[in-house]
Amino acid sequence: MEVKAHNTIDNELLTAAKKGDQKAYTALMEKYKKSVYHLILKIVKTPEDAEDLTIEAFAKAFDHLDQYSADFAFSTWLYKITSNTCIDFLRKKSIDKVSLEKEGKAILDNLNFSTHSNPEMDLIKSQRIDKLQHVVSSMDEIFSRVIALRYFKEYSYEEISEELNIPVGTIKVQLHRAKKILLEKFMDEKDKW
Repeated sequence: MEVKAHNTIDNELLTAAKKGDQKAYTALMEKYKKSVYHLILKIVKTPEDAEDLTIEAFAKAFDHLDQYSADFAFSTWLYKITSNTCIDFLRKKSIDKVSLEKEGKAILDNLNFSTHSNPEMDLIKSQRIDKLQHVVSSMDEIFSRVIALRYFKEYSYEEISEELNIPVGTIKVQLHRAKKILLEKFMDEKDKW
């Protein structure tokens, strides 16, 4: 009976999350965050990597909620994503591939926001910032707001959390997802930059 009630609560949260309810995302994350983190920590051994991978696992799960089948417990599905995230991490670590964040940083660095000032460079910088803001504004509202607060206004996670009234952990997941979307948009339009 307790398992059934547990699944009913998860199913209600999942239904709401699929409709974009941020509180449902937060509730799911809060419910499973500790167990996901501890599972990852057992595999990767370092708390910093475990925290990053926890955020990544939730981001992947939330990005693919449409693939979840209610025939199975949400926790089972989430732990499978978590395990796969750890396997991918260990595989990448062993062959020393560049992470998504480093790739994204390289793309942003290639926008040539130089500190050297001259009228031509200032114009180019201004045009690129305008293009960047255009790309960010074309994203879903929650992602564009998180990116704008973090990178344009340079808010800390805590300040973003306070501004949007969303827990810090959820902000980190949304920012991770937003950077992934932003990177994809950059890759699609990189010749225009």
